[in-house]
Amino acid sequence: MGATESVRYTVPIRLLVALLVSLGLAALLLLILYATNLSFEVWDRLKQAPVWFIGTYVATLAALAAGGAWLFWRLVFPRHREREEEPPTLPVPRSDQEMDEKIQVAELAGIDVESARQELVELQTRREVGEVYVALFGQVSTGKSSLVRALLPDATPAIDPRGGTTRDVTHYTWTSPAGDRLTLVDLPGMNEPDGSLTTLAREEAQRAHVVIYLVDGDLTRDQHHELQSLLAFGKPVILALNKADLYGTADLAQIRSRLGERVQDRGRIDVLTVSAATTREVVRVLPDGHEETVLRQAPPQVDALITALQRRIDDDLDHLEHLRDASVFVLATRKLGDAVSTHRRDRAESLVKEYSRKAVIGAMAAVAPGTDVLIQGYLGIQLVQKLCEVYEVPAREIDVKTFLDLAGRRVRKALPLFLAIAGNGLKAFPGVGTLTGGLLHAVAYGMIFDSLGRAVAQTLASRGAPRTGPALRIVEETLSGDLEARTRRLAKLALEQIHRGEAKAPGS
Repeated sequence: MGATESVRYTVPIRLLVALLVSLGLAALLLLILYATNLSFEVWDRLKQAPVWFIGTYVATLAALAAGGAWLFWRLVFPRHREREEEPPTLPVPRSDQEMDEKIQVAELAGIDVESARQELVELQTRREVGEVYVALFGQVSTGKSSLVRALLPDATPAIDPRGGTTRDVTHYTWTSPAGDRLTLVDLPGMNEPDGSLTTLAREEAQRAHVVIYLVDGDLTRDQHHELQSLLAFGKPVILALNKADLYGTADLAQIRSRLGERVQDRGRIDVLTVSAATTREVVRVLPDGHEETVLRQAPPQVDALITALQRRIDDDLDHLEHLRDASVFVLATRKLGDAVSTHRRDRAESLVKEYSRKAVIGAMAAVAPGTDVLIQGYLGIQLVQKLCEVYEVPAREIDVKTFLDLAGRRVRKALPLFLAIAGNGLKAFPGVGTLTGGLLHAVAYGMIFDSLGRAVAQTLASRGAPRTGPALRIVEETLSGDLEARTRRLAKLALEQIHRGEAKAPGS
């Protein structure tokens, strides 16, 4: 399309837009005039009305205005669903004795405490060695192993330009120029494809006195998050921009400035540049005018890093020891907390299965089992109380009854759905004949116990109380999942009770 045709089509469009804008402005002007005229008429009439009428009129307008503002606020800022709370965490001890006491108490309760105890053993071992541990932390291919080789020319860490070569934690003993013995800890990269080594690197960083965080450019979102996590432990962190030889002077200064800005509010942290590489790419001009890139040997540029590291050690070694111990206690407490959570989860799962079985047996023995018997009965109260004991949550009987009563009202509405699920499960057992009706209710009875028990356990783990709303949301979520295996298990149990003639009353 030529320029003339373009102008020919553009002019009518502009005229149309101008016409629409003019009409809109005219309509707005008429609306304003109409509203103004109406307001004056209303005002003239109000001046002639009695005082009580004026007061009522103003109050009505105020109420409508307030209601409109509230509605606007709710539409613009809707109320979010109740946020899931973090599971309760154990308090962090401040000494070996406190940590050991917590481990012993957990062990007496049947909890596997080996991983937490090993942290104390490793801590004591490092104290006896008496060396300063420096963790080289960073993502894959940022040059951690190259830095080890730059500081220890005789060391032979695996170097691979493809990145991700370090698959394990490697320790190297290094004596600083000032004569201090240090252990350099080469950690796996943080952005491994499968993420299997991330936890290993984080834990080893917590066990170190000082962390050198290596980057090869400005911080990514993941790097910034990891750096903030390290700084939260309070231990010294040196942020080192590696591969400085690849940047020009202006670019290097700009990146370093940005790194400094990102950590300026986190207290004292060193931001410096290094070049761990022992070779440099050099562009050579040949006699015929062509250029070629060659590699030449060059000394690493790590003096600034060595100086910063030495200054950290010289400032207060006892303080470094204290910070290291504190972060190890955090790590050991987290591992102990994970062990406690696993133990509670397994115990709760066992209780739910046990009481689901009792519920099926009780339903087979009852003349007309129903959800009222289930929710308000002895088994329901006993199950919730035992789950509260597992999670160490105080549970008064009256509170448990209130919770089960509220849950029962909701579960009654879902009874047809439970019966339908039970019916599908019974299809796997052809030939049940006239027993189908009783089996149907028994399996539904067990399914309600199973789903509600799991929901109560989850709310106790995450909220520290058997709260009705969250528990029932979890019940609904479990109903949308694959219940075939659980339903068949309960149906098989009910059939076994019939064949054995062992149906008993609830609570037996």
